[in-house]
Amino acid sequence: MGPEAKLYKKIKKATPTISWNRIENLSLPGMPDTLGYTKYNQFFTVEFKVTKGNKVRFSPHQIGWHMRHPYNTFICVEALGPGTVKLYEGSEIKELVACGLTLEACASELDACCLKLETLGQ
Repeated sequence: MGPEAKLYKKIKKATPTISWNRIENLSLPGMPDTLGYTKYNQFFTVEFKVTKGNKVRFSPHQIGWHMRHPYNTFICVEALGPGTVKLYEGSEIKELVACGLTLEACASELDACCLKLETLGQ
């Protein structure tokens, strides 16, 4: 299992009120890894990324997808080493590419990221 799949499992385990669906889609390049649904009837997507440094890498298709779908889309990044988990709005993907993990996240640390996702639509 790769590092991004491990991050997904960690988030999924910590968010029992969210219905998660892995998206394995080769026909839509750039589509995020998962589709989530909260108990407040809110759908959202999450792209999971793991990085060894400050920089977060995306394919041009992933950047384009988040630019076309700026609402209810998120990017969850884990920095190996410190083990920090950060959550970013999909609409911030260009800034995330430019600034890396120095960009202020909408939630930092696992518990805060999970709470942000679990309360979507509240």
